[in-house]
Amino acid sequence: MTISTKTVCGAALATILAAGSVQTQVTHAQEYPTRPIRLIVPFGTGGATDSSARAIADRLGQRLGQSVIVENRPGAGGNIGTRAVAQAAPDGYTLLLGLDATLVLNPFTHASVPFDTQRDFAPISKMGDFGLLLVANPKLGIRNMADLIRYARDNPTGVAYSTGGTGSTSHVAGEMLNQLAGITMLHVPYKSGGAALIDAIAGQVQLSFPGIAGATQYVRNGQLVAVGVSSSARNPALPDVPTIAEQGFPGYDAVSWVGIMASAATPSPIVTRLHREIVASLRDPVVIERFGSLGIRIIGNSPAEFAAEIAAELVSRKKTIESAKIRVE
Repeated sequence: MTISTKTVCGAALATILAAGSVQTQVTHAQEYPTRPIRLIVPFGTGGATDSSARAIADRLGQRLGQSVIVENRPGAGGNIGTRAVAQAAPDGYTLLLGLDATLVLNPFTHASVPFDTQRDFAPISKMGDFGLLLVANPKLGIRNMADLIRYARDNPTGVAYSTGGTGSTSHVAGEMLNQLAGITMLHVPYKSGGAALIDAIAGQVQLSFPGIAGATQYVRNGQLVAVGVSSSARNPALPDVPTIAEQGFPGYDAVSWVGIMASAATPSPIVTRLHREIVASLRDPVVIERFGSLGIRIIGNSPAEFAAEIAAELVSRKKTIESAKIRVE
């Protein structure tokens, strides 16, 4: 075989260009960051989502040597702020506080979303997750999942559970339980999780599916009864409350999570740097205490692990949502 001088020169040039590209990325990562970083929260101020962003931002900024500025961009169920990061320059200066609701649920509960979860983002790390708590009004006499199943079958059209909104993680968690247990609980959406809890306490609905942090005080003072935890493991805040899975529904696992993403094509050295500093920030005692108060279990996994979890959830949640015909109008 005869190899032309032109072919050799072309191959050599390609090698030089590739090496130059890698060197440029490394150099940028070494210099990064040279200006403040924006962390986009696709919801308004207040609540666990915004609080988790602010809890990590200060410590992360200290470690990076630049301010990490939390910027709230609410609207369209989180789609507006999420789109802003999808369309941002892939330079590590615009990050997203990613959530299961926006990245995993919205693509199936909304008629259309202005981003592609797997194509448009570079996962950096899942910071943590927080389980939900299925609670009942104490007047019903429901103390566990066996009681609930019996009650639901005796009252097939009279069992309702409240959540903070259609298409929320709590809504999907309830429909997962309906499908797994073979029962029919009616979903009653409210404008906020707080309003959903108030009506459960008042007896306007029988059940509610709030985040654990928001419901714990009502369980402890007897205004609500904890039926089961939605995560695969018990929650430290309520260690005596069994999971739904261990009450006869193995495999049931429905949690919300928060993580940090960059736009796709962000250089891998920058993603690596951000991952290292985020994980280190999550080990800070102040961050641990703050996340604990929000009911968030700290994870801090790798970009590859985070991406794999998102991919798996997209498959499983799509099945549940399409079967339950959940749609956000």
